[in-house]
Amino acid sequence: MILETLLRNSLTDSLDPSLLDLKNESHDHNVPKNSETHFRLVIVSQTFEGLSRVKRHQLVYKAAHEVLKKGVHALAMQCFTESEWAKDPKRFSSPPCKGGKKKDPR
Repeated sequence: MILETLLRNSLTDSLDPSLLDLKNESHDHNVPKNSETHFRLVIVSQTFEGLSRVKRHQLVYKAAHEVLKKGVHALAMQCFTESEWAKDPKRFSSPPCKGGKKKDPR
């Protein structure tokens, strides 16, 4: 939970989110047990007001840069302003990892 905590702290410090939903989805992928390599993020922040989706993602990557270098393989994200989130607070689910998803051991 070290990288997850560092990632959460970096995003909170830099983007002052009103909602930060960060999930470690590594267990769904072909990685060692207790890995921290695949994350899903839903973040709501007024910092994103007036910015394109690309600019929002760039801000997240900038805030998370040091943590991502420590071995994070994937960060799926959705970035909303507070007014966007209030209109459509749907949850996001990541697509399966092609070729790397753990096989059912039947």
